[in-house]
Amino acid sequence: MKPGSEAASRPPSYPRALLVALGIAMVVIAIASVTLPFGSGPAALLLDHQPYSVFPYPLTIQNLTYLILAAGLADLYVRWQVARREQAFLRAKFLPEDATSVLQLHELGAIRRKVTDLYDGDHGFLPYLIDITIIQLQTSRSVDQAVAILTNSLELMSHRVDMRYQMVRYTAWLIPTIGFIGTIIGIAVALEFINPQKIDLAKVTGGLSVSFYTTLVALLVSVILVFIQHIVQKQEEIALNEAGQYCLKNLINRIYIPHKEDAAS
Repeated sequence: MKPGSEAASRPPSYPRALLVALGIAMVVIAIASVTLPFGSGPAALLLDHQPYSVFPYPLTIQNLTYLILAAGLADLYVRWQVARREQAFLRAKFLPEDATSVLQLHELGAIRRKVTDLYDGDHGFLPYLIDITIIQLQTSRSVDQAVAILTNSLELMSHRVDMRYQMVRYTAWLIPTIGFIGTIIGIAVALEFINPQKIDLAKVTGGLSVSFYTTLVALLVSVILVFIQHIVQKQEEIALNEAGQYCLKNLINRIYIPHKEDAAS
């Protein structure tokens, strides 16, 4: 395999993934609206498609929740593709991986040329770490300084990876918040139907069902989103840690820098 060929493609853009995810979500909502009978238990729970809904269908809390979930899943899909690309770099064999090879300074230039174009400001953990470590080795001829720059770079990149999930974390917070808003609206509407002289129990219970269903659906959707976020973020963090270990094992530990007296002799 040519180094970096498996990971040469760029990760998908979030706007495109978002449009696709929203389109799929709207199609699923439309199919569910047709297949689930109006006023049935599943339609009331999942879609708020019932006679006692306080929202004009399809502009319900449940459907809004699904669209927000789609936006969060689109972001996670992009992050998952990035994690796969980062893991592919680890299989590209940029550095010697056998038990006997030793690298010398004059060999590092060719290695650096292989990885220079494979990273940008956001993606390419391993190519970036190899490049910055080689630059430090070539300029300082110090393994200690190379280890220091590698360690500092790993810390900064780890913080950057964590920051990329801020929007997903906000989305996971937003979904149950919207569900609670639906709960408050549903309870308020149900209270309006309470007339001491003549209580319409059907309307009261219908309004309460709206309030409870919105919260239940929002909490379940939030749990799903947080679970997927945990899986995807773990994969990206593992890729970063393995990139650092790869550089330590196959670059730092293999480099041979002669002492001044050896070079003079």
